[in-house]
Amino acid sequence: MIPIDTDYLKETLLKLLAIPSPTGYTDQIVHTVGRELESMKIPFELTRRGAIRATLQGEKPLLDRAIVTHLDTIGAIVRELKPNGRLGIAMIGHWPARFAEGARVTIFTDNRSFRGTIQPLKASGHVYNEEVDTQPVTWDNLEVRIDEKVYTRADLETLGFNVGDIIAVDSAPEVTQSGFIKARHLDNKAGVACQLTAIKALRDTGATLPVTCHPLFTISEEEGTGASSILTGNIAAMVAIDNSTVAPGQNSREDTVIIAMRDQGAIYDYHLTHRLIQLCEEQSIPYVRDVFRHYRSDAASALSAGNDLRTALICFGLDASHGHERTHIDSLASLTNLICAYLQSTPRIQHDRNKLGPLEGFPMLALGKNEKE
Repeated sequence: MIPIDTDYLKETLLKLLAIPSPTGYTDQIVHTVGRELESMKIPFELTRRGAIRATLQGEKPLLDRAIVTHLDTIGAIVRELKPNGRLGIAMIGHWPARFAEGARVTIFTDNRSFRGTIQPLKASGHVYNEEVDTQPVTWDNLEVRIDEKVYTRADLETLGFNVGDIIAVDSAPEVTQSGFIKARHLDNKAGVACQLTAIKALRDTGATLPVTCHPLFTISEEEGTGASSILTGNIAAMVAIDNSTVAPGQNSREDTVIIAMRDQGAIYDYHLTHRLIQLCEEQSIPYVRDVFRHYRSDAASALSAGNDLRTALICFGLDASHGHERTHIDSLASLTNLICAYLQSTPRIQHDRNKLGPLEGFPMLALGKNEKE
């Protein structure tokens, strides 16, 4: 197992968390990650909209791999300039209004940014008494209070507010002495930090990769399209890196790797998934398996777009996903170790060289035995 730089991992995560990047407003974080790749001398290309496709050269052609994380986060968008000088909003991504209440935010207009707070319509118990606890928790019952002297719709218009302005929610990170990391947007900036740390570890140690790998950084996963348009025909397998869901009824933990067997959008490839499990066991990387019922990843969007490739999903453990999130450095370190192990492992299904091929050489599962990827 090659050494990883956990200080770099934490520093990179905190740097990423400081950059607003709700879906649709990702240019700044694309530049930041691009500069990080340039500093490591990793070649990469950008799509028209800004998704990043990097290349780690391997020894053999035609069995390229991809690892993918997403740079975009949840957020909100202005849907109404209200008569009281506040903003009606709708969500970007899918997250509960309950966790939007009280969020400190930045609103990006066409010409500048403003600070504000997401408030429930009935925010003061001194005015509304028990109604503050009984009003429905919905996006229709939220508004943004702007930190400017605005009291009417005309005031908003004078300052340049418009329907469609993007709203970014503060991440407010905290790293505890016990190793927990608390913040909004750990989904998926923690995954991005792990991916960059793995790339750095491979580069620093001069590790040889058996096949070429393409680290991908997508910009629209939270709205469902993710890795749908960034793949090429040479990629035979793709591993998505994202958060798990720690909750009752789930098997995920905050201090291990989680290997997803399926989610709402995909049943993950048996051979690739079990190869990752084998790597965890061989290298003593703590892991658990889980199934996610209300969850969709970059890998699922790639399959939905018609890409024919083996997919898997490996995760860091996350409590309260899309809310006040928390993970542990042990989970991030273990996930980074698994990424490094996977990229150094040799593919075992040579049949995957073919976009279309014969029956001969295609793997077959029987009585629990399989030829792993």
